[in-house]
Amino acid sequence: MADRERRVAVFGAGYIGLVTGACLADLGHRVVVRDIDPEKVRVLEAGDVPIYEPGLGDMIARNKERLTFTLDLAEVLEGSEVAYVCVDTPPSASGDADLSKVWAVVRSLAGATRLRAVVMKSTVPVGTGARMRAALDEAGLTATGYASNPEFTAEGRAVSDFMKPDRIVIGADDPAVAALVAELHAGIDAPVVTMDVRSAEMVKLASNALLATKISFANEIATLCENTGADAVEVLGAVGLDHRLGSHFLRPGIGWGGSCFPKDSEALRQLASNTGFHPMLLSAVIDVNNIQKRRAIQKLKDTLGELAGREVALLGMAFKPGTDDMREAPSTVLASRLLAEGASVRCWDPLTRSGDVEPWLSATRYATPEEALEGADAAVVVTEWPQLKDVDWERAAETMRRPVLFDGRNLLEPARMREFGFTYMSVGRP
Repeated sequence: MADRERRVAVFGAGYIGLVTGACLADLGHRVVVRDIDPEKVRVLEAGDVPIYEPGLGDMIARNKERLTFTLDLAEVLEGSEVAYVCVDTPPSASGDADLSKVWAVVRSLAGATRLRAVVMKSTVPVGTGARMRAALDEAGLTATGYASNPEFTAEGRAVSDFMKPDRIVIGADDPAVAALVAELHAGIDAPVVTMDVRSAEMVKLASNALLATKISFANEIATLCENTGADAVEVLGAVGLDHRLGSHFLRPGIGWGGSCFPKDSEALRQLASNTGFHPMLLSAVIDVNNIQKRRAIQKLKDTLGELAGREVALLGMAFKPGTDDMREAPSTVLASRLLAEGASVRCWDPLTRSGDVEPWLSATRYATPEEALEGADAAVVVTEWPQLKDVDWERAAETMRRPVLFDGRNLLEPARMREFGFTYMSVGRP
C-alpha cells in the first residue's frame, strides 16, 4: 500500500488505462478512470471488464471502493492531483503517431489548476514532452508538472508486469515531479530509473525494437536452418543459454503482432526518417517480420498447388495466447492472403470475437479446433494456444480432406504428427 493516498485521474479505459487504474487503486490510491465510450463505461460500472486480461477483473472488483469509471470530465478532475494519459496513439497516414487523442486530453485539462502533474503513459514520439509542456502552459497549467512514465506490460500478464516490473522508468525535468510519480508506485519492489523526458520516451521505443529484433533474428536463423537441414529449435535453444544473450524471444514462429511491436517499430523507423537517418537494421527487422507471415502461404502453395477452392483452417486468431487482442495479429494477414488466393477460411480461437473486422467477415468460425479441421484441405497453427496440444490429431488427420498442417509456432512434435499421416511443416525444423 502507498504511504499516502493520492487522487489520480486516468484518461482512457483501454488495456493500459484499465491496468494502470486498477493497479494504482490496488496500491491504495483513489482512482477515477474516464473514457468517452458510453458502452465501455456502462460495462465497467456494471462490474464487467470489456477486455480479457488475467487477474484484472478480480483486481477491479477488489478495489471497487477506490476505483470508479465515468464519462464526466468534471468528475475525473475533481480533486485529482495527478492525471495519467493512457489513450491510444495509432499510426497516421504518414506513418507518424496520431496524437489527436492525446491533445484532446490536454485541452480537456484547461482550468484544472489543482493538478500537480500530468503523466504520459501512452507511447509517443520522442520530443512529445516538449510539445506537451507548451500545450499545458497554453492551457494555463504552468504550475502543473509533466512526466513520461512508459509502460512495459505484456498482454496476458499485464497486471503482474505492472506490480512486479523489471524497472519503473520516470522521465521528468523537475525532480519534484519525478519524486511524486515514484511515490505513486510505493509498495512495488523494483528499481526506479529517473531520466529526462526525451530519454524516457526513447526507452519504450528502443525496448520494443530490440525485442522485435530478437524475434526477427530467430526467424532469419530458422529460414537458414530450413535451407541447410539444421534444427532451429535446437540451435536457438543452445544460443539462448549464453548468459550474454538469454533465451527470451529467441523462438522462431510465424511473426510478431499486437498493439506494441508493429506500431512502436514503425514509429521508431518513422522518427529516424524524419531526422534524415535511415535505420537499416530496424528496417530489416520489420521486413523480416512482414515476409515471415507470408511464408506460411507459400508453404501451403508448395504442397497443395493453387489455393483457389481450398478450405484452410486457421487455428488461433489472437496475436498471442492469453489475450483476445487481434490488433496486427498474423492471423489477419494470413486470412487476407488466403482469401486473395481464392481459398475459403475457417477459424477457431477460444477468446477473440471476430465481430465485423475484415477479413473475418468472410471466414467461417467454429467452436472447437476439431470442427474447424473437419473437411479442411490444410490447417495452420497461428497462435500457440495450449488447447491445441490436447487435440486428437490422429482423429483430425482422418477427418480432414487432406492432412496438411503448417505449425507456425512449432507447438507440436514433428515425428508424431507424421506418424498420424500429416504432411507436417514447421518453422526452422527439418
